[in-house]
Amino acid sequence: MVRIIAGEFKGRRLKTPAGDTVRPTADRVREAWFSILQRSIRGARVLDLFAGSGALGLESLSRGAATAEFVELNRFALSALKANIKTFHLDHRAVVHRRDALRFVERLHPGQYDVAFADPPYAGDNAARLVAMFRLNAFARIFTIEHPAERAIPGDDTRRYGDTAVTFIYAP
Repeated sequence: MVRIIAGEFKGRRLKTPAGDTVRPTADRVREAWFSILQRSIRGARVLDLFAGSGALGLESLSRGAATAEFVELNRFALSALKANIKTFHLDHRAVVHRRDALRFVERLHPGQYDVAFADPPYAGDNAARLVAMFRLNAFARIFTIEHPAERAIPGDDTRRYGDTAVTFIYAP
């Protein structure tokens, strides 16, 4: 069960896709993640890559982000994400893109977002590829990415929570 941790929608449950195609970020990891970012969220333009059910972007909207854009390709995750946006009546502040996250990032402009989240599948090299793309084109002031703790991601600050790590990279 995934819930919004704080803000306007605190305690509200999120619909998540059935099966194991999406790995929701643990509540304690999200709580720590947002504790670090709290000053950057209010009024922010947020991007949620590999959005899944939208927990990171929706948590941002609950905490006062101005807008959130969600990028997801999996049809079951998209269904849950759209249902969550509708349930919270956030259609006017949320945009959903059914796209591959890496291809979506290729078209972004520097500084297009204030905060960008990414929670790519742990298998594969999507995390490393996203970081490399951000280094070439800083599409947000702050880029944060979840990844397995044993797989180091070069960044400005990495926090570990058991077998999960979150790395923060700040635009130059």
